[in-house]
Amino acid sequence: MSERPRRRTRRSPLRRAALIGAALVVMGGVSAIAAPTVSNASPLPTEVGTGAQIFIKNCASCHGMNGEGVTVNGTAIGPNIQNAGAAAVSFQMSSGRMPMAGQQQQSRRTTNTFSADEIKAVAEYVGALGSGPGLPTASQYDTSGLTADQIAKGGELFRTNCSACHNYAGKGGALSNGNYAPPLTGTGVTNQEIWEAVRTGPQNMPVFSPTQLSDQDVQTMIAYLSDVNSSPDSGGYTLGGIGPVTEGAAAWIIGIGGLVGFALWIASRGARAR
Repeated sequence: MSERPRRRTRRSPLRRAALIGAALVVMGGVSAIAAPTVSNASPLPTEVGTGAQIFIKNCASCHGMNGEGVTVNGTAIGPNIQNAGAAAVSFQMSSGRMPMAGQQQQSRRTTNTFSADEIKAVAEYVGALGSGPGLPTASQYDTSGLTADQIAKGGELFRTNCSACHNYAGKGGALSNGNYAPPLTGTGVTNQEIWEAVRTGPQNMPVFSPTQLSDQDVQTMIAYLSDVNSSPDSGGYTLGGIGPVTEGAAAWIIGIGGLVGFALWIASRGARAR
């Protein structure tokens, strides 16, 4: 008994399209259910969103798209800055130290090419990535209205905690391994930058937390620096005001050298020299 051949059923194009549409609807529903929910379904603040764009364009090549750092062949190109804090970003960018032109032993102060709004936007973006010191308010580094006693107290705190590296007047100084403590005076150095450096400890500098130096302590130290460097020099040539290294060198070269030269001059005109 021979088998009857099976009849092929031809599916209409409309039925095929309906099946595809139903499958898409089901997959879309599953994706919507499985997708993670976002609390406060609002977009990023405009400032943080703008900071992210500037960061990706200028910083991500070294620090990664999310501040996680970049390593190439085992060599770190840029560190992880997710917990650096907004204050650290503000200090590095406002002083022109970041973005760095190349790998250097120590980043140096250069001309800043970003506006204040751009720096604040990038700082807020990095601050939102993790924990870290936030941007200070103007009242935290404003030195107006401080008394002479408070400024004197700031001088004691500065000489105790900072003068070993920065000199008693904030002129800066040399450190080991070719590093140096930059000057805290001069054109471009602002009270806000000094506050941010104290709280974030850039490069060789230690971090001073509020438990070590309160905001009022930092405020009086900034006032001391402003007072010292606005005072006129009435004691003759200051030799740069950078302390005993220059003064000792001047004493040896000019003072001792002059005495040795004078002694040789006397010996050359004595009776035996004739």
